[in-house]
Amino acid sequence: MTFRRTRCAHCRTRFDPKRYGQVVHEECAADWAIAEREKEARKEEKRRQAEAKVQRALDRKKREQLKTIPQLTKEAQLAFNAYIRARDQAAGYDCISSGRPLDWSGNAVDAGHYRSTGAAPHLRFNEDNCHAQSKHDNQFLSGNAIDYRIGLIARIGLARVEALEADNQPRKWTREELIDIRAKYRAKAKQLKKESQQ
Repeated sequence: MTFRRTRCAHCRTRFDPKRYGQVVHEECAADWAIAEREKEARKEEKRRQAEAKVQRALDRKKREQLKTIPQLTKEAQLAFNAYIRARDQAAGYDCISSGRPLDWSGNAVDAGHYRSTGAAPHLRFNEDNCHAQSKHDNQFLSGNAIDYRIGLIARIGLARVEALEADNQPRKWTREELIDIRAKYRAKAKQLKKESQQ
């Protein structure tokens, strides 16, 4: 019985198969089998990597759901502080309390709160309450509050400063609100950095 001529699956030359279902020359059979095994191994590796990627995404989602309110508050605060620094750097502001130029090249700038997050946690995400401040003033001079108030009045006006000082309404944030705050300020900081690079 003769079979129709076909192309070798390995070397792509034409040959006459000797049996039904033969796809390679007998000389190419060993090389083809090795190549097929390697191809299957690559396919299996690709499938395994795709499964691992899906699993990592599920793990990330689960870790996000397990975060506590304090953890989410900390992450939201970091995003908010990054935005405040980016906002004041883009505006070219000096230190709010001392008036000295800020060193943006390193880690010498804090997002300092006028009313601290310990004394007034309800104002921690208030943009009027937080401005770029040198680490020296914020950490070693306890915020340099008197000079901060003077700088704050010059920057946002007396009425808004007095509104900040009078605001004692307690606020509690839910998980969803903290996640929204974190996302909002990450996006705003990213947008500011993008605009400053143009």
